[in-house]
Amino acid sequence: MKPLRDLSIAQRLAAMFALAALLVFTLVGVTLYKVLEMQIVRYQHAELETKLRYVAGSVAVCDMRDRWYKVQDKVESLTSSDRSTKIWAWSDDSGFRIGHSTPKVEAAKKRDRGMGRLWLSDSNAPYRTLEEVIPPRGERPQVRLWIGIDSWPYVAALRSFAWALVALGVVGTALVALLGHWIALVGLRPLQRLSSQAQRLSPSNLSQRLQPTELPPELGRLTGAFNGALDRLEAAYTRLDSFNADVAHELRTPLTNLMGQTQVALSRPREVAQLEDVLQSNLEELERMRGIVNDMLFLSRADQGDIALDRVCVPLAAEVAKTGEFMEYLLEEAGMRLRIDGAADAWIDTSLFRRAITNLLHNAVQHATPGSEIVVELREGVGAPSECGTGASVAVRNHGSSVEAEHLVRMFDRFYRVDAARQHRGERHHGLGLSIVKAIAALHGGNVFASSGEGATTVGFSLAAPESVKV
Repeated sequence: MKPLRDLSIAQRLAAMFALAALLVFTLVGVTLYKVLEMQIVRYQHAELETKLRYVAGSVAVCDMRDRWYKVQDKVESLTSSDRSTKIWAWSDDSGFRIGHSTPKVEAAKKRDRGMGRLWLSDSNAPYRTLEEVIPPRGERPQVRLWIGIDSWPYVAALRSFAWALVALGVVGTALVALLGHWIALVGLRPLQRLSSQAQRLSPSNLSQRLQPTELPPELGRLTGAFNGALDRLEAAYTRLDSFNADVAHELRTPLTNLMGQTQVALSRPREVAQLEDVLQSNLEELERMRGIVNDMLFLSRADQGDIALDRVCVPLAAEVAKTGEFMEYLLEEAGMRLRIDGAADAWIDTSLFRRAITNLLHNAVQHATPGSEIVVELREGVGAPSECGTGASVAVRNHGSSVEAEHLVRMFDRFYRVDAARQHRGERHHGLGLSIVKAIAALHGGNVFASSGEGATTVGFSLAAPESVKV
């Protein structure tokens, strides 16, 4: 027999239908058998009661020995016409007896309605008996009267009925199993059509979806959920394909520069100073490639959750100020000022937080109007200002050209640049800075946000309070 896990759904349903049918047939069969058994007992009792009244009436009116033969004649006529009936009468006077000895009747059970059981050597089933004591009258002493009927015809009928019920149950269960299997196959046809559609899905056609038409509501919901998963997979595949193209584009440029400069340097003998210039230029390209690879590795580890956070509760304004000091030269070169507005305390990984602030300030310096002011706004989350761990938000605002809404929604995508040029203010950037900010915010349980309008652009992220940290 196959284990349950190897059975098809149709076979499992058929087995469950068969089991349910077997239970129902068994319950109905046992009930019918018990009802018939009670009816037979009631009929036997009524038959015995009638015959007992007939014989007992004759015994009761007999008061003389000479008249006892009339009772014997009635008993003889009753037993001769019905061989299944036996009658015994016993008294202290041998002249008022019927039979050679008293019958050994088993005590009556509650369900037998007062009828005893008597086993005879020539019977296949016990006799059902009723007993009555007739008080003395005249010459006749007290007489104990037994009357019994053979229960074999009733037992045989019950057995035949039981076997009929068993046969009916077996045949009915088999029919229900076959019919249930057929019904299951018919009911599973929509699932088979759905499976055929799923087998036709191919990576070459990512937009292909399962058709939910003419499906039951349950499969319709399943199809909708599966199509939703396909939508997410297509979007992820598209992003991955775009990411691969962007990576290839970003790495191709420095590799081309390295190869071109090296080929030119090797085309003829060069002075030491010229070779040093070539090596210095190559080093810059290699540094750029290393930066791209490191940023890609960080994003990959962040996506997989392989970056462990060492959180501490610190004032965010102090961390922003330290980052501003690190970028002081870049701000002075652009003629810009940094101002910190507000205060907030939060649980953060200080190194990752400073990296996110550095990327935001770099982005602000690149796109701000020279000589303008860059503002870092710090806001507490929900809770009292003195509490640490209630969450916070950090926003960097710069003044310059407004960013269109179509760019805002993609600003945190990897390798995405608002401007079409590949460099800004003479510096080349590979478009992973804001993606790293988004990854760091996610590691802290927060989100990123961006808005632009009226000559000001605000980019920032939120920080959530970790539940595992005790304040």
